[in-house]
Amino acid sequence: MIELEGRLSALRDHARAWADSLRDHALEADRHPDSLDRYLDLPAFSRLASLQIPPEYNDDPLEAGGHRFYLMDPLERVVCFEELARGDLGMLLGAPGAPMAGVLVAELGDDAQKEWFFEYVRKRPVWTFFGLTEPAGGSAALDLKTTLTARPDGAGWLLEGAKRHVGNATRADVGVIFARTGTGPLSVRAVLVETRSPGFTATPVDTLGLRAARLGEITLDSVEVPAERLLGRHLTSTRRGMWGWLRTFNLLRPTVAAMGIGVAQAAYDYVLTGRRVLRQDERIRLAGMGQRIEAVRQLTRRAAMAVAADPSDGYLASAAKMRAARVAEEVTMSAPEFFGPGALLEHPLLEKWARDARGIEYMEGTTNVQRLNVFAGLGRGKLGID
Repeated sequence: MIELEGRLSALRDHARAWADSLRDHALEADRHPDSLDRYLDLPAFSRLASLQIPPEYNDDPLEAGGHRFYLMDPLERVVCFEELARGDLGMLLGAPGAPMAGVLVAELGDDAQKEWFFEYVRKRPVWTFFGLTEPAGGSAALDLKTTLTARPDGAGWLLEGAKRHVGNATRADVGVIFARTGTGPLSVRAVLVETRSPGFTATPVDTLGLRAARLGEITLDSVEVPAERLLGRHLTSTRRGMWGWLRTFNLLRPTVAAMGIGVAQAAYDYVLTGRRVLRQDERIRLAGMGQRIEAVRQLTRRAAMAVAADPSDGYLASAAKMRAARVAEEVTMSAPEFFGPGALLEHPLLEKWARDARGIEYMEGTTNVQRLNVFAGLGRGKLGID
């Protein structure tokens, strides 16, 4: 059992207070996802925008219980984001800041790129995006169709292609695009792109859940990318593209798992407070839900510690993400049954959580992708199971 003590307990309590403010606006944000800038006065929005930035670029960390937090450590993110997702997952994903793009820049960026990017997102609340998934090939890096071609005059690059299901695409100012410079596996590269660049277009994609995240489709029509925006220029060819992408996903999968736990915990708590008198069979069923949530929580914390020690060790992270997606769906689908046939109409939060929880499956790789990774870990003896 990994129990939270000291500084992490203080972080959890602080995030829990933020989560309550998200819950108050969850349904409104779900109905009006294009108006999230109205919530910039909420601490969960304004402070998240200035976190997930390395200490050397951030002079405004979060202070809680006499401790400082930058949310660059995977376990810190797991603790914080579980609580915020318990408040509202859609608003959490729709918050400004540098979650996925920032982790990639920290992994692949040189000093000048890190300084440029993190100063960009630190000076004011800025939304960012992470453009990997494509309309036809999903997030399979080897199947990317988006191209990155050197300009004839040698003054940078040109981007051509499309990305789909990109969070915050229509409201972002800057982000990361993955593209190919050739046909081989080492040709996958990542570039920093500003959305105001000519040829960059983002349009919203309608979704049933996670509406506040405002998923969008990006079209890239000869978008000019300065040479200095190509990430990994200072790294060897084997560490520039997929290496950084895989390490980024490994580092973030425990966070996604924590989000699933947060949604499940929200639905579980709703039943506890809404049904104070339970039949014996209902008590047994609810207790089982709580036990499954706690089991995945412990797995997720172990996974966060594993990737913190070695970002290339993502086997437990895949196991945690896979299990969290399942428990989030199971609990949010089961919770309304405690309130009768009309529960989804009479309890709109339960209806919303059931929609949002399905999105966990598609974040950072589906269950089948995670199964392949877990199988590889078992074969290599990396999961501590004989």
